[in-house]
Amino acid sequence: MNKKMTDLLMPKMGESITEGTILNWLVAEGESFDEGDILVEVATDKVDNEVPAPSAGVMSEHLFEPNSVVGVGVAIARYEESGTESSKKGNTLAESKVGLKQVKRLSSKKQPQSLTESKQAFAMPNKNVFISPLVDAMAREHHISYEELARISGTGNNGRLRKSDITHYLEEGRPFQFAQPVAVPDPDAYKIPKLNLDKGTGKIVEMDRMRQMIADHMVYSKHTSPHVTAYVEADLTEMVQWRNANKVAFQEKHGERLTFTPLFVEAVAKAVKDFPMINVSVDGKNIIVKEHINIGMATALPSGNLIVPVVKNADQKNLVEIAAEVNRLSALARENKLGGDDIKGSTFTISNVGTFGSVMGTPIINQPEAAILATGIIKKRAEVMERPEGDTIEIRQMMYLSLSFDHRIVDGYLGGSFLRRIADYFEQFDTTRSI
Repeated sequence: MNKKMTDLLMPKMGESITEGTILNWLVAEGESFDEGDILVEVATDKVDNEVPAPSAGVMSEHLFEPNSVVGVGVAIARYEESGTESSKKGNTLAESKVGLKQVKRLSSKKQPQSLTESKQAFAMPNKNVFISPLVDAMAREHHISYEELARISGTGNNGRLRKSDITHYLEEGRPFQFAQPVAVPDPDAYKIPKLNLDKGTGKIVEMDRMRQMIADHMVYSKHTSPHVTAYVEADLTEMVQWRNANKVAFQEKHGERLTFTPLFVEAVAKAVKDFPMINVSVDGKNIIVKEHINIGMATALPSGNLIVPVVKNADQKNLVEIAAEVNRLSALARENKLGGDDIKGSTFTISNVGTFGSVMGTPIINQPEAAILATGIIKKRAEVMERPEGDTIEIRQMMYLSLSFDHRIVDGYLGGSFLRRIADYFEQFDTTRSI
């Protein structure tokens, strides 16, 4: 068998590239390799490349160590060619038909695509698969997908596939040809620890269907959206005084009870209109900015479960229309008679935790919305008021507001500004408005 000593030259990797850095030798001195096997990894200031062997042979000598900067065309190694057929391809890599080519790399961290661009994840016994130009050509010739290649055990350096591995696999009848894809679990994903907790003893109450749905919805929301909660306090003195002074006349004139909920819905709808990027939802990598402002209001059912009836197009309704809709939905909720359309389409939700006497709350986002507001109890407090004639201490009607928002799409500036705008609308209530 004829054997010929050949120089492996630093290849030209672009018109403006004059040198490259040797990152890593993949074939050790004295180690044999096949045509197409990756010999060395080379980096430039623009791209990293893997240099395939133009022919089969044995690595004789590395002329440069890793991290060495070498000019294009300079010999970086010497190898002994095996056989006369490969010598016909030329004595340098620059003359090789294989040439320099960026090699397709498949690893367990970035799952392979098939030769026809599959997007499924597969369990791969070969965890570090490098597809050389030769192996790639053989795979295309025999219609072997990258997923199938990933299941073949390579005998090359670091488990790399060699020509002989593909040949042997074909001779075996392609045992992995019809293997089904298996999802690969993310090793970095959080796993719930299995703790043997003492849950105690007592009466067993099975969750009803609605409670199970609520539980699933809450867990899904916390798992999906990174929750951030912002807080402000608002002085509702003017609003409270106006409502107390007009609630009787309002009901006599319009036939509707005037609670605080319609006033809250009205102010929140105005704030949402001012900050449309609160009125959104996420669809993959897209943000959907809603064309309607539909305000949901968390409401307790007789069973104790919560439901969210929706005031549709709240920004287009006046206070009388909002009050009528709030009263209608609340009555239906108390009677368990809400229809499917009554609880669909909310784009922002208000949870009035003050109804239960809570000072404030940290609500969970009602998916697929981007934020949710909690209104606390309205409580009289002594506050320092700045007047033109000087500071005074007065009894004021104060309330804490908290906004939980999805930090994927709502940043602190937007969330905080939106919450402050709601508080401003509460505090700047027009006490001269007619009913």
